[in-house]
Amino acid sequence: MKRLYFIGIGGTAMGAVAGACVEAGFIVGGSDAQVYPPMSDFLHAKGIHYTDGFQENSITYFSPDIVVVGNAISRGNPELEAALDNRFTLVSMSELIRNEFIQQHTSIVITGTHGKTSTSSLAAWMFASAQKPTGFLIGAITGNFGLGCRLVPNNEQGYFISEGDEYDTAYFDKRSKFMLYRPDIAIINNIEFDHADIFSSLAEIKRSFRLFARLVPRNGVIIANGEDSNVADIISTVFATVETFGLDSSCYWRAVDIHYGETETYFTVLKNGLIFSRFTSPLAGEYNIRNTLAVIAAAHREGITKEQIQEALTTFKLPKRRLEEIASWNGATVVDDFAHHPTAIAVTLKAITQRYPNRRIIACFEPRSNTTTRSFFQNELARCFDDADIICIGAPNRPERYSESDRLNTDKLAHELQSQGKKVFAISTEQAQTGSWGNDMLDFLQKTVQPNDVIVLLSNGDFNGLRSSLKVQQV
Repeated sequence: MKRLYFIGIGGTAMGAVAGACVEAGFIVGGSDAQVYPPMSDFLHAKGIHYTDGFQENSITYFSPDIVVVGNAISRGNPELEAALDNRFTLVSMSELIRNEFIQQHTSIVITGTHGKTSTSSLAAWMFASAQKPTGFLIGAITGNFGLGCRLVPNNEQGYFISEGDEYDTAYFDKRSKFMLYRPDIAIINNIEFDHADIFSSLAEIKRSFRLFARLVPRNGVIIANGEDSNVADIISTVFATVETFGLDSSCYWRAVDIHYGETETYFTVLKNGLIFSRFTSPLAGEYNIRNTLAVIAAAHREGITKEQIQEALTTFKLPKRRLEEIASWNGATVVDDFAHHPTAIAVTLKAITQRYPNRRIIACFEPRSNTTTRSFFQNELARCFDDADIICIGAPNRPERYSESDRLNTDKLAHELQSQGKKVFAISTEQAQTGSWGNDMLDFLQKTVQPNDVIVLLSNGDFNGLRSSLKVQQV
């Protein structure tokens, strides 16, 4: 029985994979700095012992057969140094997934700058609810399964669905993670510039996607956004069959006759210009129609019927922090979403207006990612809040990492939004330095929010405690 040790086990994906490895029969241990709920609770429930902090004797005492190195771990980490000294076998999480989870199964990999998590979750649910043996790796807690990773049940010949991240793999492997997932079916949702900490340009990102697309065998299929010029560019030299999706008349899979209701979305799908079927979905927003089209294309290819597709849509639950209603606060509905890239913010707010028509939208944005904390999207962020009535801008995360000219100027952003006629509240530099700016934003909301408003939290973090306060103080 193999012994696996995860350096960095507290990450969402690493912890989920560790739990799945326990289910597969491995002996699992690991370590991380400051593991918090829900991941700490998840690891304890799986019977996984981990140490708080990185200590050489922790890994040497465990004596692993394989050490799984998280992509946030770098040289100088005491456990990594001990692993190298003792010649332990090192693998990345992505390599472990390929070797132990994907194996002989049909590999479906969902990629793109935006929408990977929701699309992967829908694909996993659609295949599983159609009684296809399905395993998956998704970077969130899925709504239908309540976890982010599982093996193909009973090790049957089946499908493994991966959220294909373009971020790098490990300190010793700077390829994008999706390069290791051996795709048979690849979905490419969209391509834009992001991850400024590892990519210097859009051209670099496109190069990574181009290499990925070339991995798909000639008897496989690439299901590609037919309305994205960057996607069109990278699939121009592939060997696999390409099926495009979108709302444009040129797309092989196309949605038409779209109607947005308060709780459901209705649309007709055309396949190569002919009516395929009409569907009802609980998902809001035009971007979710595109996500759904891509999954329908993959499902149809693998023999899932129209009736099974509709059943999966009817019963699908979005993963956590994707258009998730988390509270009712002072008469307002609080919606939590992971969006932080300007394009993702724009389409999320558009979806909010479709789902909650004729209601005032208060958008709270926290510049937290390695790209949005810098000045790359200074102009784009000023143009992505059109569907919000009021905008709250939090403090950039760890601004000391960048020079003043290189980091996002939230004062300038607030001024540009105000010039558009928006009501804007932005955390000042002085407020940010107090370490309690979440309370300042909470005070503003208490004075501003009216019954029937919708508060949208746009962040991959906690707004310096604001998100937690809104959940706790719901009325």
